[in-house]
Amino acid sequence: MTSARSRLNRRRFLANATALAGASTIALPGFAQKKDRPEKEVLKFGFIKLTDCVPLIIAYEKKYFDDEGLFVTLEAQANWKVLLDRVIDGQLDGAHMLAGQPLGASVGFGTKADVITAFSMDLNGNAITVSNAVWKEMKPLLPMEDGRVKHPIKADVLKKVVDKYKQQGKPFKMGMVFPVSTHNYELRYWLAAGGLKPGYYTAGDITGTSDADVLLSVTPPPQMPATLEAGTINGYCVGEPWNQQAVFKGIGVPVITDYEIWKNNPEKVFGVTRGWAEQNPKTHIAVVKALIRACMWLDASMANRVEAVKLLSKSNYVGADEEVIGNSMTGTFEYEKGDKRPLPDFNVFFRYHATYPFYSDAIWYLTQMRRWGQITENKPDSWYFETAKKVYRPEIYMQAAKALVAEGKAKESDFPMKSDGYRGPQEGFIDGIVYDAKKPNDYLRKFKIGLKADKSV
Repeated sequence: MTSARSRLNRRRFLANATALAGASTIALPGFAQKKDRPEKEVLKFGFIKLTDCVPLIIAYEKKYFDDEGLFVTLEAQANWKVLLDRVIDGQLDGAHMLAGQPLGASVGFGTKADVITAFSMDLNGNAITVSNAVWKEMKPLLPMEDGRVKHPIKADVLKKVVDKYKQQGKPFKMGMVFPVSTHNYELRYWLAAGGLKPGYYTAGDITGTSDADVLLSVTPPPQMPATLEAGTINGYCVGEPWNQQAVFKGIGVPVITDYEIWKNNPEKVFGVTRGWAEQNPKTHIAVVKALIRACMWLDASMANRVEAVKLLSKSNYVGADEEVIGNSMTGTFEYEKGDKRPLPDFNVFFRYHATYPFYSDAIWYLTQMRRWGQITENKPDSWYFETAKKVYRPEIYMQAAKALVAEGKAKESDFPMKSDGYRGPQEGFIDGIVYDAKKPNDYLRKFKIGLKADKSV
């Protein structure tokens, strides 16, 4: 991997050559001739070893960052907390983040900081896996279709297993990757839709296990399979390739994907601090341009996906077997060993305006933070709208999109040019509830399990 420093030296050489050329007609690379250069050229971005870090990998490997005059180093991080802390203190310029992290920081849950996003990295990509022992108890209770278990699997079947654990005086434990992660909210959503209480966050219980039927705890993504195999947890919700790894190793069974919990749900974002964005507006737009191009490339063909799988399998990126990564990245998903089914939209990077940072995506996360007690007090609808606009920045995204259109690298039809930042009312949830981002408190009132209005734990 070429170092950022050596690339910078090449950039300086070209810049000097431009100055020496004066009015001559020496042909130089496009970025060397640009007057509107990024404020900061050498950048370090963080990521977690998950399949959906791939837009950063492709932007780097395909030299889309280079095309923008950016010299980027990518660095794997130990866990989501370390990653967020390093962005906040400036050790990283930006990072692959959980969609809830900029929002959680903004409202002061866990860490208080001004973090924003102008780019959504993907849709879908997570699943819920249970141990072989739990699956052995669930499977006989499930309907069959053509000799296979019928999907999607609802949590009301798991409830019967959890009730049995309770009767035996045994806790039922599940892992998720971070308190403000999509995985936490998706797992909670699925459990609650099946009549299981996933617990509440309170001032005295920052673990979120108050009044819980299922005890949820944090485990870093790459450690999920080993933690399940050790028997420390009975199941988990995580991104790929760590569900398919459980199948590959024969230690667990994925029972449902997030696509089946909420069709085309937003997953990761690219996050930076507000201060960094204000100091480096041209750099920020350049980064978003490169990432948009990467996501376009990823959804352009299956051949590109296969190439991406090979890149992700490298030890400095995700480091899992190609077969494991390819199981979900190439349009299929394997539940039980040998039960591989088509799931073409399990990983979406550009289709359905996946890269646009919709306010409605932000508001959904905020409603779930309120539902489970991370936001302790009732908030008016206006608070949800204002907080979303503070953190999610589609106007920055659109500057990058329009620049790509002007350069002939994208078409206007690729982007939601006339969007007000909101998707329309969304269906496709496991419990049949319709989500309307313009009515967040009405949405919260629809749930049987969870906080609403002025309720507290």
